Amino acid sequence: MNTSPRPPTPINSPSYPTEFQQVILEKSQNFVGRAFVFTAISNFLQRCDRGYFSIIGAPGSGKSAILAKYVTENLHVLYYNAQLPGKNRAEEFITTISTQIETENFASLHSLLQQVSDKLEPQQKFIIAIDALDAVNHTDQTKGSNLFYLPRYLPRGVYFLLTRRPYLRKQSGLLIETPFQILDLAEYPQQNQEDVQAYIRQYVNHNEELTAQLTTKSENNFMYLSQILPIISKEFDRLPAGLEAYYQQHQHKMIPPNSSSQEKELKLSVLSVLVQVSSFISAGSIASTINADEYDVEEVLENWREFLTLQQIDGEIHYSFYHSSFRDFLSKQVNFG
Repeated sequence: MNTSPRPPTPINSPSYPTEFQQVILEKSQNFVGRAFVFTAISNFLQRCDRGYFSIIGAPGSGKSAILAKYVTENLHVLYYNAQLPGKNRAEEFITTISTQIETENFASLHSLLQQVSDKLEPQQKFIIAIDALDAVNHTDQTKGSNLFYLPRYLPRGVYFLLTRRPYLRKQSGLLIETPFQILDLAEYPQQNQEDVQAYIRQYVNHNEELTAQLTTKSENNFMYLSQILPIISKEFDRLPAGLEAYYQQHQHKMIPPNSSSQEKELKLSVLSVLVQVSSFISAGSIASTINADEYDVEEVLENWREFLTLQQIDGEIHYSFYHSSFRDFLSKQVNFG
């Protein structure tokens, strides 16, 4: 049976995956600000007739909430979340997207998108939003292929809106030759702080002293605030259960339980140095401290890129954890991993 692609359905349609609806609702609640991101997306869509727009940010910086809010205000956009259980493989992604478009006759994702493009009106746009691209498991994909087999070239009117954590350029997992733009949230400290303060004021209205204190403590991290604010506690050293579980996920990703003893020993040594410094430190300094090869230390730090903030000092890259509360959490662990 031949079926033609149709415009994507709104999130309240029965054909939209229920688990995605729940995520969108949860992430978009109490949303404030981020106007600079939405303006950048709008400008990109107007400027380019196709392309990839990527939002980069540290864990908890609000990427998922931004994407969820965008979807709720643009109901024609398809949504996919790669961080949900069972949703991080290309086969599931392509199946889900084709189901939302209601077509089964295509040879590849590119051919599917070409079919969609052929049906678009001159100014009509077809947008697929993918949250947590960093969570994609591409071990079963053809070697050298793009994450989720995302096309290298896009047909007219087709766009991808992506979110992901910081990554090394050589590990981007994407080779594209079509218009693209990357918005790194870390490059907008003033806007981030203003949005954080607006978020805090929803809970502590007219208490500017506490707002200022929370703003400083949050380091512009929305995940931290989302866990701290509901309890409105000044006992900041005690992590809420949700935030502690979130940090435990980070910890297990940094040092997987199935790591070899040699690999685990090196990572724990690197970690023991990182948690003791509140500022930035170079790979060379870490290597010297633990008496390890600098190349091996750099490799560990590269694998932890999504959890680190990088700063160039005197021509050398220095590293620090993306949030002080995560560093504090790790420093209090008796047995890492």
